[in-house]
Amino acid sequence: MAGPQSRRIPDATVSRLPVYLRSLLELAATNVTMVSSDRLAELCGVNAAKVRKDLSHLGSYGTRGVGYDVELLLSQISRELGLTQDWPVAIVGLGNLGHALANYRGFGVRGFRVVALFDADRARVGEEIGGVRVRHVDDLAAAAAETPIAIGIIAVPAPVAQQVADRLVDAGVVSILNFAPTVLSVPERVSLRKVDLSIELQILTFYSQRGPGEVRGPAEVRGPAEATA
Repeated sequence: MAGPQSRRIPDATVSRLPVYLRSLLELAATNVTMVSSDRLAELCGVNAAKVRKDLSHLGSYGTRGVGYDVELLLSQISRELGLTQDWPVAIVGLGNLGHALANYRGFGVRGFRVVALFDADRARVGEEIGGVRVRHVDDLAAAAAETPIAIGIIAVPAPVAQQVADRLVDAGVVSILNFAPTVLSVPERVSLRKVDLSIELQILTFYSQRGPGEVRGPAEVRGPAEATA
């Protein structure tokens, strides 16, 4: 079977892999060992043909009349998403959102380990959140030199988000998740994703006012949260 680096998986497929993974984990938790493309499509809000096409990019084609092995799919998707290795994460900005993210235990079970927390408020320096001590944002470069950071999460106000992004890039961070409601500029070597919660809510209201039949599943609408900033 070809490895993750030997083939090109379409971006649209990549955006759906976490959705498949979530549903497969739920199935595995109830001791389901095999799943059909129709059932997986129903759980994920996509059509069965799309599921089969997406999974074919992983080299998984299932068995006619039987379906897909749940554990095998979990392994394949986890490998493609890089969830079989450890990903050290830093969160910059510890307001309400940043604090909630720092306390979120779901990161750890997916291989994302919060190793550093930063804030510009010196009154917060030394505070412990989720067992990690808060450092001043001026210490970001030094902290990254001590403990490499794979992913930086920006949870600061929009006016200072670009400054934080620059600090992360200068510290060698090559993957950034931006929660600030602003467009950031980073070098081409850096992967940048943006999650604008207000925009996502506006998309929901657009579909909600058109009735239940118009609201699509999470994998059917490619909104700002799924687009590279």
